[in-house]
Order: sequence, then structure tokens, then C-alpha cells
Amino acid sequence: MKQHGFTLIELLFGLILSGVLAQLAMPSFKGLLESQRRQSAAESLAGGLRYARTEAIARNRSVIIHALDDDWSLGWRVILDLSGRGHLDNSNPVLLERQDSGQIPIVGNTPVKTQIRFSGLGEPLLSAGGFRAGTVHVCATDQQLSVHQVVLAPTGRISLRSDKTEQALCRGYTGTLGLRAANEPAAPWAWRK
Repeated sequence: MKQHGFTLIELLFGLILSGVLAQLAMPSFKGLLESQRRQSAAESLAGGLRYARTEAIARNRSVIIHALDDDWSLGWRVILDLSGRGHLDNSNPVLLERQDSGQIPIVGNTPVKTQIRFSGLGEPLLSAGGFRAGTVHVCATDQQLSVHQVVLAPTGRISLRSDKTEQALCRGYTGTLGLRAANEPAAPWAWRK
């Protein structure tokens, strides 16, 4: 009776071929995971802004959403601003908080750089009382590219866009090391968190 099976050489060849195919698939899989993380971060921030606005309207009081450590990449916190001092007053109740790893760069333009205040009517306001509008960009880690944008209109409407556009605010990101300020040198010791 003749037995059917694989020889040692055939098994080794199959393992080598599997390894080569896995190496070829790894970069696209890594890109897919990063794309999913960026999408999730953008959706989470847009959801947080909508939650803050809804709570401001429901409570008829100012509600603030602010970046943790002034960096949207690290997460955000929604607080009820009872004292009028925002996140500087630790006695203001925290309504919702989301922490993140900081691996996905998220930066806002000047009006929404670190915080957004919603009035009791759901309107975004500057600290002086004027209307606020702005865009928070979810950036690619390897290019100066905004992949997702969380857009805040002066009416308070929050929209999530997925337009890939070149964005100067996304410049200088190097993974978990953080964003480089425009005037800082590119030396490794000059990076800030």
C-alpha cells in the first residue's frame, strides 16, 4: 500500500512561501489598521462635540469640551461650566471623558485649538462672547495631510468630513513623539509631547 503525504522539502517550501506572502501583506494591513484608528478618533471627537452641545441645550448652561493637556490627540473631556472658569476649575463636574494614546495626530485651528464652549442655546462661543467656528483635523502620521475634519459651524452644527487635503497644522508629526512647533528645529532632542 502506497502512502500519500508531503516530503520535508515540500513542507519547508510551503512555509517559506507563506512567510513571503505574509511579509507582502503586512504593510497594507498596517495601513488599514491606521486608517481605522483615524476614522474612529474622528467619529469619537465629533460624537463628543455633539454630546457637549446637546448637554448645553438640555441643561441650559455652558458646557465645555476641552483637549486633555491641550492636545486633542490625548483625548478630551466634557464639563459643565458652573463657575465660568471652565476646565481651570476642578469643582466643575465632568460629564464625559475620553482618553487616547496620542498616536493619531489631531490638531485644531486657532478658534478650536484646545477647547470649545457651547452656550445654553447650543451656540459655540469665544470666551469674550463672540461666535466660534473652526476645524479640527485628524492627520496622517507620515504626511502633511488632513484625512478627516471635524467642522464646527457658527450655528453649532458639527459635521465630519473625509477630504484628504494638505494641511500645514499636520506638519512635523512623528508618531508617538508628538507634534513639532513650526519654529522648533528637527533635532530629536527638540521634540515636545
